[in-house]
Amino acid sequence: MAIIRRKASEISEPTAEDMARMAAIRDEDIDYSDIPPLTDEFWANAKRFNELYRPQKRQVTVRIDADVLAWLKQDGKGYQTRLNEILRQAMLSTKSAG
Repeated sequence: MAIIRRKASEISEPTAEDMARMAAIRDEDIDYSDIPPLTDEFWANAKRFNELYRPQKRQVTVRIDADVLAWLKQDGKGYQTRLNEILRQAMLSTKSAG
């Protein structure tokens, strides 16, 4: 069997007919026989998306108020990671709001 590779931009949107045909299929009518079962061993080795996604890091210098820095450092090592997580959450909430 040949593997056919396509870019997402090359795949057309489903038509109304496609959607109706998919909606008519019941879960119990789907043939899963060619899909291996997911065992406990599989899930033991599974990774979450955030464990695989590693954005490129850049070293920068930034000025932060002393009390903010003390607050970030109060839980010990990893304050830069905590700062990045706070900034990422703010960035993502701004994107979803706008």
